Amino acid sequence: MIAELNRLVQMVDDHLADEIDVAAFAATHGTTEYHLRRMFSALTGMPLSEYIRRRRMTVAAAEVAGTDDLLSIAVRYGYGSTEAFGRAFRAVHGISPGDARRHGGSLRSQQQLRFHLTVEGITSMDTRITERPAFRLIGHATRVPLIHEGVNPHIAAHIGGIAASEHERLKALSSTEPEGLLQVSADVDPDYTEGSELTYLHGVAVGEGVQAGLDGLDVIEVPAGTWAVFRTEGEHPAALQQAWAATATEWFPSNPWRLRPGPSIVAVLDRSEDFRTATCELWLPVERA
Repeated sequence: MIAELNRLVQMVDDHLADEIDVAAFAATHGTTEYHLRRMFSALTGMPLSEYIRRRRMTVAAAEVAGTDDLLSIAVRYGYGSTEAFGRAFRAVHGISPGDARRHGGSLRSQQQLRFHLTVEGITSMDTRITERPAFRLIGHATRVPLIHEGVNPHIAAHIGGIAASEHERLKALSSTEPEGLLQVSADVDPDYTEGSELTYLHGVAVGEGVQAGLDGLDVIEVPAGTWAVFRTEGEHPAALQQAWAATATEWFPSNPWRLRPGPSIVAVLDRSEDFRTATCELWLPVERA
């Protein structure tokens, strides 16, 4: 995966003025666009689309300082108008192309990335691989923004609005792995962009054929497939977030698996009364790389 990411950033630089087909690149390098984007974002802290935009605007800034008209530069970098180009330029550099040409000033630069793998084994990864038949996730769902670190207040508010009796009802319905009350993230942006919306479901897992008792509940159908299950213990949600980061930096680069589209699921196995510490399982849908 590290080699593929380095080839990707080189391909981006070689085609800054072209349409960049990440799906085709992934297919020719034995991986998938979904896994490539998720790993890039997890390792760099920025979406691949944002890196491409920053690199384009870094190179375009040198051309803005020249004599070519701004529309020609905009078209060269894939923008249909000077307005669209100007918005992208301002988002990266903080000033418009016109102001940069007239007054100069300090412009931001996104250097080409290079990926290096150092596996030190500092993060203990208690992991198992399991095959699961199709099942259903049932519960109460809402749309929330993605937040990478700390407690997501939108999720906390959603859970807080669910009556205690409803929690008990859901627990009684749980009938298959992952067991117990679950925190489900679905429809996640493959770039894993902070602030992008995802579907969050607070609920349980039941067998594919279960129909009874689902009145008023949202349902996510999960097809049969392979899952990597990571067990975490400690401060919550920090231990869980650190484990997710470690899957990208340590586990996936060292194992013959890659992410596939599907929900990520957190099963809370045990917790302190104030929920500051917890034992959890992080379920990630995977396939052979």
